[in-house]
Amino acid sequence: MIAFGRWTSTNYSGCSAHSRSSGLNIFLSVVPRSLGLHGLIRATEDVDLFVIGDADNIERLRRALRSLWDDVEIDQITSSDLAGEYPVIRYGPPDGGFSIDIMTRLGTRATYHDLAWQEMDVEGVQVRVATAQTLYDMKRNTVRPIDRADADALRKRFNLQDD
Repeated sequence: MIAFGRWTSTNYSGCSAHSRSSGLNIFLSVVPRSLGLHGLIRATEDVDLFVIGDADNIERLRRALRSLWDDVEIDQITSSDLAGEYPVIRYGPPDGGFSIDIMTRLGTRATYHDLAWQEMDVEGVQVRVATAQTLYDMKRNTVRPIDRADADALRKRFNLQDD
């Protein structure tokens, strides 16, 4: 099992199984977990999941999360909230120790359909991950110093250029 903080390949395997069997549109998105799969490690206590925010897909997401945790709070994750002004919901599983940021867009910059991703094998589980170029593009002009540092590391490791 590969552990990313307290989010493990076993956790992602549960979500991945549902994505394959139910058509859940999800991918491991924009920060440390994706960076780690690209070979750049940064400590964090959350995982970001980028999803399509329609009601059917969010129901599939809730089913996938329920397969991992028996938690009534999962029912509070709604497509209407994710379609709102702030399109991110933070879910904290009952076993604690980390959180999951579920997002449908990054402001007006990007939605699920705008972001390039690739599949990577994590202990036999196919995981959708934002590409190194996508991560770089999303992080290079942010205000947070940690994002700029991530962008610089991505640029150097993958010889990336500004678009």
